[in-house]
Amino acid sequence: MGRSRDAEAELNLPPGFRFHPTDEELVVHYLCRKTAQQRLPVPIIAEVDLYKYNPWDLPDKAMFGTKEWYFFTPRDRKYPNGSRPNRAAGRGYWKATGADKPVAPARSGRAVGIKKALVFYDGKAPKGVKTDWIMHEYRLADVNRSAKSNGSLRLDDWVLCRLYNKKNNWGKMATSSMEENEDAKSESLRTPESGIEMPDLDEFGDAGFGREMQVEAAPAIKEDYDWYSDLNLGDLQSNLGDFQVPVVDFSNQDYFFLNFDSPKNRAVSSLTSF
Repeated sequence: MGRSRDAEAELNLPPGFRFHPTDEELVVHYLCRKTAQQRLPVPIIAEVDLYKYNPWDLPDKAMFGTKEWYFFTPRDRKYPNGSRPNRAAGRGYWKATGADKPVAPARSGRAVGIKKALVFYDGKAPKGVKTDWIMHEYRLADVNRSAKSNGSLRLDDWVLCRLYNKKNNWGKMATSSMEENEDAKSESLRTPESGIEMPDLDEFGDAGFGREMQVEAAPAIKEDYDWYSDLNLGDLQSNLGDFQVPVVDFSNQDYFFLNFDSPKNRAVSSLTSF
């Protein structure tokens, strides 16, 4: 899902443009000008009621940014007669953490803004689960936020928020979920043959089914025990036909020797004790 608006395309920003303003720059040059309805240095901050959304849905609604995103958003009261802001958002809520930090220009000792850090909890208060989504909220200091006579819940017309994910893993959530689903589908289709690697038919070139494959045979390597492959079977049979087994008298010998002197046979000596 892509952004509805893209500041890079709309403003024709130069290559390598980065938006990393300081706290002072955000308050003085953007928030103060926004509330005074003055022109901004660069109209790069989207107007979104972020309390209507989960934080992981907001990056697509920003005009600029890949790791942190900026928004102008209104704030409402939690109770009609109080000044406490309503922190419910999406399916959870934002919870303040740490102390508020005054934001004052370098040349002035007077704070013009207040910075508050908040963490998003997924679920219903007070049992929500803490997430890695962080928001820095900038509001103007010395502003009358008393209850309106007309019963309006509006607390601030505009506050400026910087949103980011502490582990920067929001973009991987959808991808990892899709990969897990694909893996589950693959596992469900596995058969006993799934683990067998089939040969790559592309290795045979143009040879295919229905056609004779011509594969070049590897050269044979002659081993030492292949001496019998050079024998001629016909000569061997004719030699065996002429062979006569000698008769030996064992009656008067404790030891005997068998000697075959035939020129076509190997001499064999054997020593046997009776």
